Amino acid sequence: MLKTQPLHSSLSIVRLVTAFIAGASTALSFAPYEIWAIFPLALSFALWQSHTLTAKQSLYYWLSFGFGYFAIGISWVHVSIDTFGGMPIFVSIILMALLALYLAIYPAITGYLLNKLSRTAKHTLNPYLTYLGLFPALWVLTEWLRGWVLTGFPWIWAGYSQTLGPLSEFASFIGALGLSFVVALVAGSLMLLTQKRVFPVLIILPILALSAWAAPQLNPISASGKTVKVALVQGNIPQSMKWEPDALWPTMLKYMDLTREQFDDASSVDIVIWPEAAIPAPEAMVEDFLLNANQVANMNNTAIITGIISHQQKDFYNSLIVLGNHHQKQQQSADYIVGGTNEFKKHHLLPIGEFVPLGDLLRPIAPFFNLPMSSFQRGDYTQPNLIALGYHVAPAICYEIAFPEQVRASVTNETDMLLTVSNDAWFGTSNGPLQHMEIAQMRAIEMGKPLLRGTNNGITAVVDPHGRITDAIPQFETGVLVTNVALYQGETWFRKIGQLPLLILCGLLMLFGVRNVLRK
Repeated sequence: MLKTQPLHSSLSIVRLVTAFIAGASTALSFAPYEIWAIFPLALSFALWQSHTLTAKQSLYYWLSFGFGYFAIGISWVHVSIDTFGGMPIFVSIILMALLALYLAIYPAITGYLLNKLSRTAKHTLNPYLTYLGLFPALWVLTEWLRGWVLTGFPWIWAGYSQTLGPLSEFASFIGALGLSFVVALVAGSLMLLTQKRVFPVLIILPILALSAWAAPQLNPISASGKTVKVALVQGNIPQSMKWEPDALWPTMLKYMDLTREQFDDASSVDIVIWPEAAIPAPEAMVEDFLLNANQVANMNNTAIITGIISHQQKDFYNSLIVLGNHHQKQQQSADYIVGGTNEFKKHHLLPIGEFVPLGDLLRPIAPFFNLPMSSFQRGDYTQPNLIALGYHVAPAICYEIAFPEQVRASVTNETDMLLTVSNDAWFGTSNGPLQHMEIAQMRAIEMGKPLLRGTNNGITAVVDPHGRITDAIPQFETGVLVTNVALYQGETWFRKIGQLPLLILCGLLMLFGVRNVLRK
């Protein structure tokens, strides 16, 4: 029989507040702070404070932890709702709180199941299996679900807290979600330390230290000796002007003028990158401009990859197209034609921003549901690489870079580079664009490919396959980043196996907890 819970184990307001604070502290593990040790410490504190609670109490405790985790960690979402959504401040705060509360459900499920599966009336699961197996498995499975349910929101996974940490290159084997498992494993080890079980810390921490040293040595990628000269154009177009009809031609001419400056050099660039929706109009509407840019690129032995709105029948797509030379640096004529095939259509659309669920019901309610170009259709999940001067480029538009399996599906044996373009002007000077950059860095590590990131107002940067930013230009400035990008050969283990082995492992570990309940 279970004994009556002692007074100190009851769920109090103080305990809920400290849970919220612990969750909120995890924001310091992500960009721009990058204090990678905070996340496992916050998790271990939450495990220690909640381990005497009942399953129901654990649910509320971890809900409070999750609410702090997301209310502070993604507070930048409020900027787009308040500044560009046309909502009164109190309404935008309520919407932000509801989003954070929804996301907090996933840590709450972890806390509830950890308690429910590890303790029954007749049997308590071995604490080593509870904190070193069941807890990391549940944390990873709920993070994975968060990245999938309702189109998914895989932002600030625990693994991203290690992007600039000592374990970052381990992601080339196990991915960001695998690093989440490691973070939870460390937290479980520290929890056992509070119970005077020193053995896990003495074993796990040295193994992780050895892994941090060995991962770069065992990574099968290597420099190919080839380079490609790229120019990433940051137009810095104010979001308030971007979709104004009168600003269309000034915007396009600004990008063209900034690009022409790069052609004065005797060794002109190979590939020019314009950001997401750099041309804020349907392709057919600006055909004359595109054909002119196409010829300019051809004459200068260059390809221009630009964001644009493509149009097929009655459907609009957030797309990337390639102007100029597709197959070789020097060609007699350019390859681009309106409605051509060397094009990428965004698949993973952002709810509200790019499509509105139940739009007929929601659009009349508030301007927030009528943001410009919020009626896109989605492209195919897997699409061919873009080809520019014979280089194969695996693209992801904006939010798509947060989905590792989708990026992985786009990378082939011929892929030379990853490309992500974005317009983060929606989020002002908040941490959102910095976290977005951090996520892109993780994709470069996972895939073992250099990554180009072109944005409207920053961060525009080049990342090497080890996740390091090699070149960048400041946010909120008009400029062009010109650099030689080293290409790599080889295939990372994560590129080969993806997330499936990790998810199978977590499923098997969870079965131990289920077996514990069935023994009831």
